[in-house]
Amino acid sequence: MIQIEKNKRKTDQAWNRLYNRLDNEGLIPETNSRNSLRPALLRWGMATAAVVAICVSFSVIYFSGKETQPAQPLLTQQNKEKSTLVTTLEDGSVVYLAEATSLQYPEHFATEKREVSLQGDALFDITGNRKRPFLIETEEVRVEVLGTAFNVKTNGNVPFELSVQRGLVKVTLKKDGQDTYVKAGETVTLLERKLQLRHTPDKKQFASYTRNMRFKDERLADILRVINLNEPETQIQAPPQLSKRKLTVAFANDSPETMVELICMALNLKYSKEKNTFILSE
Repeated sequence: MIQIEKNKRKTDQAWNRLYNRLDNEGLIPETNSRNSLRPALLRWGMATAAVVAICVSFSVIYFSGKETQPAQPLLTQQNKEKSTLVTTLEDGSVVYLAEATSLQYPEHFATEKREVSLQGDALFDITGNRKRPFLIETEEVRVEVLGTAFNVKTNGNVPFELSVQRGLVKVTLKKDGQDTYVKAGETVTLLERKLQLRHTPDKKQFASYTRNMRFKDERLADILRVINLNEPETQIQAPPQLSKRKLTVAFANDSPETMVELICMALNLKYSKEKNTFILSE
């Protein structure tokens, strides 16, 4: 009961902050009261939690250590090469690790949330789950995925910077609770202990992770999903019996057909083409 009451208080506090912000910005219709508007906004918030892609560049990201469940064993992926190392998490989320980057994540995510620990730069493509939000903790800032693609940087000159490619991200400054919602085309930067919003200066930063990709002992189904995501005009399909076969392969800015040929050579497969779709077979 004590934990339920704590959760209720936190929910009420978050709702009050959101309502006050919308009210200050003149976004609350006069005919709506505080309580009558709450269900509608909660439904809107859940609707935004779709498939997301996150580009993250943190010097340190860590687990908050507030799990109510027993700690799960952590797995580690490290990329020491220049090409991007791509891995798929348990929930289907895809992580693109840049050079000199390591990722720690639980073998099984907690039932109420998903958290990862990252050191370095990475692009995340997050599978939406309204019941298990994706949270990223940094030393000074918390990032909550609301349905989006974004790039985050921290370095000696800029302690925190987040650029949204699509959708919506909530960023909260831990020290004083200051928060802001960042939408597509916007960048938030932590300067002089304040979150400052502006237009994104470099919109090409998201594509830099997918030019040279490397997969290490990944399922064929996951590799094809990543390729198809980044090559929407050309698709690669494989029958279910091939989906769990694992593969280590690298692509260096290759065409879809070249990627198909490399996969077939590695797994001793054949392929055919129907319009813009490549079909793999044994």
